[in-house]
Amino acid sequence: MNLTHSSELPKLADTLYDEKKNDSDEGFRTMTPVDMIDAESDILNPMSDEIKRIRWKVDKRLIPMLALIYLCSYLDRANIGNAKVAGMETDLQLKPGRFNTALSIFYIGYVLGEIPANMALKTIGPRMWIPLVMLAWGGVMISMAAIKNESGLYAGRFFLGLAESGFAPGPMFVISIWYIRQEQAIRAGLFFSAATVAGAFGGVLAYGISHMDGVSGLRGWQWIFIIEGIPTLVMCVVAFFVLPDFPANAKFLTPAERDLTMKRLQADAGPANETEFTWEQFWAAFKDWKVYLHMSIGFFHAIPHAALGLSIPSIVEGFNFDHVTTQIMTAPVYVVACLFTLAMAHSSDKRKERGYHATITILVSIAGYLLLVLTRNASTAARYISLMICTSGNFAFTPVALSWPSANIGGHTKRGVALAMIISFAQIGSAIGGQLYRDDDAPTYKRGHLMSVGCLAVDILLVLLMKRMLVHENNRRELLTPEQFEKECSQAGLADRHPDFRYYS
Repeated sequence: MNLTHSSELPKLADTLYDEKKNDSDEGFRTMTPVDMIDAESDILNPMSDEIKRIRWKVDKRLIPMLALIYLCSYLDRANIGNAKVAGMETDLQLKPGRFNTALSIFYIGYVLGEIPANMALKTIGPRMWIPLVMLAWGGVMISMAAIKNESGLYAGRFFLGLAESGFAPGPMFVISIWYIRQEQAIRAGLFFSAATVAGAFGGVLAYGISHMDGVSGLRGWQWIFIIEGIPTLVMCVVAFFVLPDFPANAKFLTPAERDLTMKRLQADAGPANETEFTWEQFWAAFKDWKVYLHMSIGFFHAIPHAALGLSIPSIVEGFNFDHVTTQIMTAPVYVVACLFTLAMAHSSDKRKERGYHATITILVSIAGYLLLVLTRNASTAARYISLMICTSGNFAFTPVALSWPSANIGGHTKRGVALAMIISFAQIGSAIGGQLYRDDDAPTYKRGHLMSVGCLAVDILLVLLMKRMLVHENNRRELLTPEQFEKECSQAGLADRHPDFRYYS
């Protein structure tokens, strides 16, 4: 049945959830929102021609923009590793361990700004808020070329982290309000893969910039900060004109397209479809056990993830490459990681599964770390391939893990606060991660690799625990009697606690 231009469409879409909630047949009551869409309406099916056309229109507008902004964000936070290789540590006369302190200070500012930033994003809207924070961190990035000493480096990294915190939880929140749950992981993978592209691009760019050493009296590392900060300022202007706000007021969609987009999002959310800010939803995030378990998962993964992301140039330099060659040899590592990240995100969405996919990425990462330890005295090729494996698993975890709470935490306010809590707590792990790869462990970094393995082993246990608890809760809701169901429905503001809601496990 083709309902693309039918007058029956609004009526059908409006009544999908009401029928589901009011129908007395228990078999129908326990259907998930996406199952219901597939069963009741071709036009609301994610694979219908009309939905694919609108989704592609949104994709073209939103995903490349988020990916480019994230590329700028990751490039600006991680280029300190390239700057170190280019001579910054020597020029600033940093004492042993002080460079690692500078890495960690970035995340202090990051943690402080996370939750207020996500609330500002919800209130002001992405089109205004994201360009503002880009202007801030781009300015800080360029100004870091003027640092003269250790204190200046610390100040620059702190304010860079504070500025970037305004963007950090934004992409997943934006994706969660534009796409249904089974469409989120691959899109998270697309923009998070920008981090791997940034790593590859940053290495190649740093290779070229290293040849500018001495131009206008500036060192190569100073030119890295200046030249890699300029794209952020350019993109903040582009983002203001291109980035959309929310589906309800998106001007690049026709009224009919906006209406259909909202209908399918509401149908997918089912009872967890609160869109307005409420303090009840704000505080609900702090009372949800899932949020704290996701925070723990993010924390233990952030330690090795941040350590590796900031130290790849130093690790590669330990493979007996010179300073200039090191910069360009970081690029292939990130290219391979990008491909693996996209493959895992696509598979996660296709199978509507998160826990086992996250576990696979962790196991791949652990294998890479162990190979780095075992091959530390082997050939350069063996060590280089081990680093590729390690980096691939490390980066592929992020889109799968972050699309998990975005799919399972209902209500815009609760989801926004929860994502900010999860990401900000993970940054505490990132601050610790900045201390893993220290100069006294170079060039093999055996201690750092093994500490990363320990963190990831704990993470696997937490991921599997989360999956088990979500499966148990879904099964419990399936077996509710009509009386139990009505009792659990009696409260207000349930969001994902509504007995009709089903979690992605």
